[in-house]
Formats: sequence, structure tokens, C-alpha cells
Amino acid sequence: MNEADTYIPPQVWAWDSENGGKFANINRPVAGATHEKELPVGKHPLQLYSIGTPNGVKVTILLEELLALGKTDAEYDAWLIDIFEGDQFGSGFTQLNPNSKIPALIDNSVSQPIRIFESGAILVYLAEKFNAFLPTEPAARAKCMSWLFWQIGSAPFLGGGFGHFYAYAPEKYEYPINRYAMEVKRQLDVLDRNLAANRYLCGEDYNIADMANFAWYGVMAEGNLYDAGEFLNVESYKNLQRWTREIGKRPAVQRGRRVNRTWGDEESQLAERHSASDLD
Repeated sequence: MNEADTYIPPQVWAWDSENGGKFANINRPVAGATHEKELPVGKHPLQLYSIGTPNGVKVTILLEELLALGKTDAEYDAWLIDIFEGDQFGSGFTQLNPNSKIPALIDNSVSQPIRIFESGAILVYLAEKFNAFLPTEPAARAKCMSWLFWQIGSAPFLGGGFGHFYAYAPEKYEYPINRYAMEVKRQLDVLDRNLAANRYLCGEDYNIADMANFAWYGVMAEGNLYDAGEFLNVESYKNLQRWTREIGKRPAVQRGRRVNRTWGDEESQLAERHSASDLD
């Protein structure tokens, strides 16, 4: 970029609705509903409103793992919120999550239904509710929570930073791509170094920290996120690759990755899930 092209911010920022890249039609600088649309409700105790992006997959993997343990009360209805079509701005969804982001969950198994949004909050809620995949011993719990919230804090650099400028921005610029590529590779190295000494992120036991990180960094390690596997040389992170392959072979993980997925080959998709037989 030469001096003549240097961007000088205005005194007061103004929204240019035409300058948003791939998702310009759904991005906006204000909150709230854009249209009236009530949320559907099924027959199961848990009602999930989501789509099969990494943040959504975190929760469906956990739910399928709970069902695999025999936790029948974890049966759920999965309703598609198509974020590419603006479903997250419907009145019913914005009432459930004022931030208009997936996933969001309602637990109708209690006298006063409990509403939860933000993927990390949902994972902790479900793990505590079913007493599974979250250690109870204080030191082990602290480690699990640390790796869980490491992912929550790190993923915006991977998705909103690197992913946006590398894959979705209307024009490609060297500086933001290099800046975020450097940070993503640092994150991959953080994971790879930890996994050199541990089977899973927290040691020998698989838990919600693995599920949350796999949903983002496992897909990146597979080379299936932003078509950036070669660019980031993901194959060089050998310990991360080993962890990714092991988790990816789990039947519950494979089922969870299909729920509310609306792209890819038909065998990998399940737009909505309303009974266990949907995944047979």
C-alpha cells in the first residue's frame, strides 16, 4: 500500500453497508431483531438453536458424547439457525440471545426453563448438569477451565482475524493476513507443545476443553478451515495432528459434526436433529 492509498479514519465512524466482504448482507453495527420469527420447540428436554460451524459443533459434540455415556436426559432437539440467511436476527432468537450469535440452548427439564447462550457457558452448564467431561478435583478442574477459556479467547483471532482477512475480505492485504497468520501459528504451537506431553489437553482424560478446541483447531489441523492448511503448514504440528486424528475417530464426535451442517457432501450433513434415529 503506497502513501496515497493509506486509510485515514474519519473523525466519526459511519457504517458503509456495502463494505463488509462475504457477509456484508448480515453484518451490522446494531443489535436487536430485524424481523418477527418465533423459535420452534420440540419434545425433548433440551432445545438447541444453532448451525454446524465450529462454535455450534462444540455443543453437539458434547451432547452426543453425553448420549453415548447413556445420559438419556441429554436427548435434544437441534433447530437450524441459518446465520448466512440472517435467522439469528429473528425476534425469538434475539430474545434467547441478545448478542445474535449461535449456539443458544433452552433447558426445559426444570420448572423454570433455563436459557443459556455462548458456547463456553453451554459446555460448562451441560457438563455440570450431567456430571461428565468436567473434572471435579480442583486442580484438574482449573486446568480444564483454563484450556476451555484459552480457546474462547483465542478463536476470535483465528476466525474473525485470520479467517476474515484470508478468506472473506473483499480484498486481500498483506499486513492483516501476515499479522493474523503469525498469531494463529503461535496458537497452533501452543497446542502442539502442550500435546507433546499429554494425550489430551489436560492429561489422560478427555473433556470439554478438548471438544471446544477440536471444533476450531482440529478442523484447522485437518486443513478444512478457510482452505488454509497448506498456507499455515498445519501438517508440521505433529502432536496436534495425532490429537486431532484420535478425537476425530470418536463416534460421538462424528455424529456431532453432522448436526445442523448444511454444506459439504450429503453424508456429512444433517440440517436438523430431533431424535436419536436421525443419526443412525
